[in-house]
Amino acid sequence: MSVPTHVNSYYADSANDKVLRPKLSGEQRFDVCVIGAGFTGISTALSLAEKGKKVVVLEGSRIGFGASGRNGGQIVNSFNRDIDYITQQYGEEIGQKMAAMAFSGQALIRQRVERYGIDCDLKPGNIFAACNAKQFEGLKAKKALWEAHGHEGLTLLSATGIQDHIGSERYVGGLLDSLGGHIQPLNLVLGQARAFESLGGVIYEDSKVIRIEHGKPIKAITAEGVVVANTLVVAGNAYVFGLLPEVEKKSMPCGTQVIATEPLSDALQKQLLPTDHCVEDGNYLLDYYRLSGDGRLIYGGGTTYGAREPSKIESIIGAKMLKTYPMLKEVKIDFAWTGNFLLTMMRMPQVGRVGENLYYAQGYSGHGVTNSHLMGEILADAIEGNTSRFDVFASMPQYPFPGGRFLRVPYTAMGAMYYSLRDKLGI
Repeated sequence: MSVPTHVNSYYADSANDKVLRPKLSGEQRFDVCVIGAGFTGISTALSLAEKGKKVVVLEGSRIGFGASGRNGGQIVNSFNRDIDYITQQYGEEIGQKMAAMAFSGQALIRQRVERYGIDCDLKPGNIFAACNAKQFEGLKAKKALWEAHGHEGLTLLSATGIQDHIGSERYVGGLLDSLGGHIQPLNLVLGQARAFESLGGVIYEDSKVIRIEHGKPIKAITAEGVVVANTLVVAGNAYVFGLLPEVEKKSMPCGTQVIATEPLSDALQKQLLPTDHCVEDGNYLLDYYRLSGDGRLIYGGGTTYGAREPSKIESIIGAKMLKTYPMLKEVKIDFAWTGNFLLTMMRMPQVGRVGENLYYAQGYSGHGVTNSHLMGEILADAIEGNTSRFDVFASMPQYPFPGGRFLRVPYTAMGAMYYSLRDKLGI
């Protein structure tokens, strides 16, 4: 019988905890059952365990197997759609309530790293880099918007100023957020999983839920076992299929690709990223990169709609890396991998409840590191009866992608091509 493993990535290779948890067997009872051991599921479980709940997490593969253990590792504030867009679309009241939560995820990550002594190479600072004048004007507006809602630590970088942080000629300016940052994401979720277990929580791996039986209590059924619980949380994002079909119709799995170089010399690290902040550019299909704890350049970019996995990740992302850093032409690529995130039509998280005792949260649309941690706390509060923040997210309507199941991918890809052309033209 095969043992589930993580994809061959730098994160899996440098994971602090490689112990396989047992598989669920037989019938067991808990206060809360969480499906999915990624950031959303583990954050929810840990928040509930801190409140004294008896909680189990069922993971179909390994802890952090999906996007939580494969992403770029960047702590980026706010949501995919920013506060001004949210206010315009959903009204002033929701806009203000969302603004009050927009910068909470990074604080929760830092609190947990400190409280539980999690070793995940946490480093401060992220930079939004502008590739053209239009993007730079957008960063000026972002700075004003975030500061108007109380976010501090923002510094606008001129074309010369950004070169103090990024050793590349690609950018005309940028915005440094000192309250952003970066981490080894798989070690972050593994560290929180160990914290959850230290509080009495239980995690079963290789325990894919194949069916949910609704009712009071509610049941999560795997091939070899059953969990009976008062409350169920579905938190599998792009790696859960068939459990919530009506919700799944309004989201689309998408892939992103990442490479990691061999460890670089100290001098080359200083040449590339002198202040060791992470970077994402302002393009619609953006590039993102940073230095790992052991001095590798981790570089990602692009989106494959429908979660198709390209066959030549090294050449695709390597070309992007060399456009930014031509001096890395002879540097070896040690790891290349892909991972899926969940995109929604409105680019806002899908959050809701089915009946009285099933909750779900997913679809962070590329902003999952911070928002998934926040959502775990929000879900835990809602299960405890405090639904004030949960109701804000749940009140925002979600819509299916144009074209239905078969045409949503080409339609979305055509839209991305249009916006990518605008980026190249600077309009």
